[in-house]
Amino acid sequence: MENIIRAINGGKTAIGIELGSTRIKAVLIDESAKPLAFGSHKWENELKNGIWTYSLDSVWEGIRDAFASLKADVQSRYGIKLTGAGALGISGMMHGYLVFDKAGNQLAEFRTWRNTITAEAAEKLSAEFDFNIPQRWSIAHLYQAMLSGEEHVGSIASMHTLATYVHCMLTGRRVAGIGEASGMFPIDSKTNNYDSAMLGRFEELSADMPWNIKDILPEVLVAGENAGELTKEGALLLDPTGEFAPGVPLCPPEGDAGTGMVATNSVRQKTGNISAGTSIFLMVVLEDKLSKLYPEIDMVTTPSGSPVAMVHCNNCSGEIDAWAEMFTAMCRELGLDVSVYNVLDKMFELSLKGDKDCGGLVGYNYISGEVITGLDTGKPMFFRDPSGRFTLENFARLQLSSAAATLAIGKEILDAENVKIDRILGHGGYFKAPLAGQTVMAAALNAPVSVAETAGEGGPWGQAVLANYMLVKENGQALEDYLDTAVFGSQKFTEVKPQAEDVEGYKKFLENYKKGLAAEKAAVAE
Repeated sequence: MENIIRAINGGKTAIGIELGSTRIKAVLIDESAKPLAFGSHKWENELKNGIWTYSLDSVWEGIRDAFASLKADVQSRYGIKLTGAGALGISGMMHGYLVFDKAGNQLAEFRTWRNTITAEAAEKLSAEFDFNIPQRWSIAHLYQAMLSGEEHVGSIASMHTLATYVHCMLTGRRVAGIGEASGMFPIDSKTNNYDSAMLGRFEELSADMPWNIKDILPEVLVAGENAGELTKEGALLLDPTGEFAPGVPLCPPEGDAGTGMVATNSVRQKTGNISAGTSIFLMVVLEDKLSKLYPEIDMVTTPSGSPVAMVHCNNCSGEIDAWAEMFTAMCRELGLDVSVYNVLDKMFELSLKGDKDCGGLVGYNYISGEVITGLDTGKPMFFRDPSGRFTLENFARLQLSSAAATLAIGKEILDAENVKIDRILGHGGYFKAPLAGQTVMAAALNAPVSVAETAGEGGPWGQAVLANYMLVKENGQALEDYLDTAVFGSQKFTEVKPQAEDVEGYKKFLENYKKGLAAEKAAVAE
């Protein structure tokens, strides 16, 4: 306890704050990356005029609440105030579209990664670049706004993701970690900067605009570089009480994909990680480029710039949470005082007792669209074979299996490319319950899935580790070496290997899932 108090008071700590889809989380770690305190704030996106968005007021309200929660946890655990830190890092949902004019006025609603409204732009840019540009990428949103003739486009002075915007407001510096930048515009891993040839091509496409794409994109930084200091104004945005002092150095702002790679020690070649929360994605650090462009596969980078193949799916745990809320409501109606977290734990536990093929039950967790399965919008749907086994255990297993299904379809492409993966590590809420998520995911991907002790911490912990790396790296130590030696050397991992009967059962479930996609597509058709 005395050592922890000295570390906090002495600034031998790092803070990571991540703006996720449903929660803004903050974590305080010591120099060995051990979590010391936590804070969080629950929020939800809004569908306004057909756009999935968050207001900037809700962004700052959430950050302040999460940070106040972190301070309160420090006070409760250690009896001291959190007035500073050795380093700070901001991360958030990758991609999206936040644009401002020269005076800093927001020009259009924040368009999150969840929107699938840029099909025309994504298709045209992919053809122009010979490089897959997904709909959620910032450049796709910008080009779509240009193609649609939106009035605000001519006034743009800067374009941000959520993380780079928050970082800029805290430090005054308009920068992006390279992993985050790779979800805005294609990156050249040889130069660790935006691809110059593609920048040139986009300059031609936007020749009639009063701005240059190079000027409105943030500067690219790699892991370990200093990305500015917390200003007086930034400190008050973070903590209006004035107790948290300015001057704290910040690491480059990263996306949740990058923090997921760090949180699972998956930045070396042939390593992969699965981040599973509101959305789900598989990241694999490649030895070689893929043989061709795949619309289903994003090419991004690690926080240090190595090329990564990313299978991204918009939907994961949202439908699981919705059913858990309904079961919890039923418990309340029966006079039972049961929390939704207890219900979720029980659902995950029961899934292990379900039939391997979910007993003929089929479900789609599509709260929003999915590019991999050809859906611009989504509607959650459930149906079953009348001769199947409609049990609580099978229904619980169905929810976990459905959450992994689109990812499993995307991984079939990497399998066909003979991409080698030595290990896959999972993190996020899907893996927090013991064994359940791992078991289903191992069956879905037909690969061993490991989970570390810190799997439940996920992105904010990963960003805190990146902040700490900026402080403690020695003699140009590579990020992967730092993670191996200083962070994960003593970590304990739980590995679940795919069992033959689980794999065969999931294959049968996935066959039923693919057959039923026609019904899902019909349901969302106008």
